[in-house]
Amino acid sequence: MTNNLVENAAENAAENATENATENATENATENPPTPLTLLGLGAMGTALAQAWLAGGHPLTVWNRTAARADALALRGAAVADTAAEAVAANRLVVVCLLDDASVAGALADADLTGKDVVNLVTSTPEQARARAAWAARRGARYLDGGIMAVPPMIGVPAAGPYVFYSGSSELFEEHRATLATPAGTRYVGEDAGYAALHDVALLSAMYGMFAGAAHAFALFRGEAVAPGRLAPLLSDYVTAMSGTIAGTAEQLESGDYTRGVVSNLAMQVAGKGTLLRTAEEQGVSAELLEPYFRLMERRLAVGSGEEGLTGVVDLLRR
Repeated sequence: MTNNLVENAAENAAENATENATENATENATENPPTPLTLLGLGAMGTALAQAWLAGGHPLTVWNRTAARADALALRGAAVADTAAEAVAANRLVVVCLLDDASVAGALADADLTGKDVVNLVTSTPEQARARAAWAARRGARYLDGGIMAVPPMIGVPAAGPYVFYSGSSELFEEHRATLATPAGTRYVGEDAGYAALHDVALLSAMYGMFAGAAHAFALFRGEAVAPGRLAPLLSDYVTAMSGTIAGTAEQLESGDYTRGVVSNLAMQVAGKGTLLRTAEEQGVSAELLEPYFRLMERRLAVGSGEEGLTGVVDLLRR
């Protein structure tokens, strides 16, 4: 979730956000003492999370395999643990922001998780998250999985719109909601521990599909006397306008009526694909980003109705 506007907003707001968070934390410390927590992992994202929690007045214990990464945080008041097990022992709430699922298993291998609340922010698959939730339960811990929809400069900057999907123990989420909301907004998506990862990957998959289409569009103009900067706003506006069809796709999937509200039907779109492919050939551009989708459109037309829109392609992707 990165672009120049987001990064600029993050940079411009970061200093004020930190100062405001510190002031608010001081005012509210007596009435609502900030929850102490442990953070494992101080990469770019982990460090941004740590800074936000410290700015919010939360007593924080940190651990990182490369210990030097904790030095700057120690100067700001973080307690630095020598081992992951020591860091886990320091607090009930334990947030993990490591490289991958295997790193989680390795870091927590010797830790006593009995009675702990583990929040795992490592990017993983739904099945990995479900397996990790079962693993945590066997070791006596409550578990919450998270999918971060932000880049590090957005963390701790509400104006930049960062948020995290959470799934798993609803009791854990409700108890620690305010603490989890300090660095980024929270969106709880269900008791199934795999749902945060599923939402995360679904949105990222759509993002890469958009990037693929934009890459093809820019490639068509590479040999022309049209600067990319001239095309960019047209492309951005058009993609934004087309995103309005997403709600209609959801409605069709829920109703089962793939002809509802169709403006440009499948038969017409399949008939028109030849122009897109010929243009790519004329411009010396590979159509490899478009052809797989066009093949799915043709397959759906062969088994469905030409009066449908493109929603039927969704069913063809199910194996």
